Amino acid sequence: MNMTDGVIWRQLVAFAIPLLLGNFFQQLYNTADSIVVGNFVGPYALGAVTSVAPAINTLIGFFMGLATGAGVVISQNFGASNFDGLTRAIHTAIAMTFLGSFLIAGIGVACAPYMLKWMQTPFEVYPLALDYLRIYFAGILGLMMYNMGAGILRAVGDSTRPLYFLIFSTVLNIGLDILFVAVFDLGVKGVAYATILSQLISDILILNLLFRTKEAYKISLKKMKIDPHMLRRIFDIGIPAALQQAITAFSNMFVQSYVNEFGAAGTAGWGIFTRMDTFVNLPMQSMSLSVTTFVGQNTGAGKVDRIRKGIRTSLVISLLVTLCICILLWLFAPQVIGLFTQDMSVSEYGVLFIRLITPFSLLSVWNSIHAGSLRGMGNSRTPMLIMLGSFVLFRQIYLFVISRISDSVILVALGYPAGWLICSLLMLLYFRHSHWEEKIKSVS
Repeated sequence: MNMTDGVIWRQLVAFAIPLLLGNFFQQLYNTADSIVVGNFVGPYALGAVTSVAPAINTLIGFFMGLATGAGVVISQNFGASNFDGLTRAIHTAIAMTFLGSFLIAGIGVACAPYMLKWMQTPFEVYPLALDYLRIYFAGILGLMMYNMGAGILRAVGDSTRPLYFLIFSTVLNIGLDILFVAVFDLGVKGVAYATILSQLISDILILNLLFRTKEAYKISLKKMKIDPHMLRRIFDIGIPAALQQAITAFSNMFVQSYVNEFGAAGTAGWGIFTRMDTFVNLPMQSMSLSVTTFVGQNTGAGKVDRIRKGIRTSLVISLLVTLCICILLWLFAPQVIGLFTQDMSVSEYGVLFIRLITPFSLLSVWNSIHAGSLRGMGNSRTPMLIMLGSFVLFRQIYLFVISRISDSVILVALGYPAGWLICSLLMLLYFRHSHWEEKIKSVS
């Protein structure tokens, strides 16, 4: 899609919708796990499944940042018709992912008890959370290989087939969740097995496509090796994104630890909120990826006015969509919580967190769109530093201070939107004083 001419809002929306659908179905994986265990097992199992997300995302987030770097290198070689470089980049990415999967699996299984203790997981939830974490990490190969395979296809312009595979595996995961938990009574272990089996099948589907294709991005076992030059390029681009995702997720382990001090019901209620917060963020995240491509193309064309209009349009669309979602979620919070559990204590915490924090999600729109715009201009370091400073440094200082002067769960929960507010202010200051327009004009 050429975004340097044409109707801006149509281009942004058309590019964002497939991304939104893919992200939506990806999030259904963990949400389905939570709904099934919450209804068929109980609040402790629900707390176990929902509270481990920061621990999982800390390790997975680092790899996904590297996968971003691999996608950029692959797309550059494909765009330049450098098929030798494309082949070396793809096989390096696949080999790196295969080896990295075993490394993350080993670290995850070994460190799972320490992660849970670090988060001060309630003792009622701890054994169930440990089972889920260890099974999830042991089967992480399927998830990582699928995401890298999907990244390769998207890098060469195919976003359709990865979406089809993802929809299929999501539906399969929901069916296996119900089978393993409601029929076989495997509890938390059941949803963990359902998840890794579904991910493994999606991995097999996408690797089968890559092995059998006749296109330039075909993979072969004979060529499967790590090219040092390509690996270095992947690391150069991917390490900043990897550090941002991993450190941000790691900081959320601290947030979870403060919430866990309020008991198993608080843990489960917060877990439901974070599941819903992820869905609230999907439209703005998809639009952020869309505006990255839009700004990138128009930066190359030197069209500063079009970039400015594109950023404004992205903000308006994201704000309107997010506002509608927030209003619906705020109004129907009790009904949404009821999908996960009928436990009154968990429900009270869940409704409190949703209604308290959801309205502040509009602040995240500003952060996401402007961070995406900066990356499109070729500036990935600034959004990384601003977000780490806001979501990690400031948020941890806030929680440390608040926890020592008050025992209010409301003040602890407000640490989330406080980080968004600081990030928005820093983004505003940077955009006003960075003279990004002049920099683009000078380059073009």
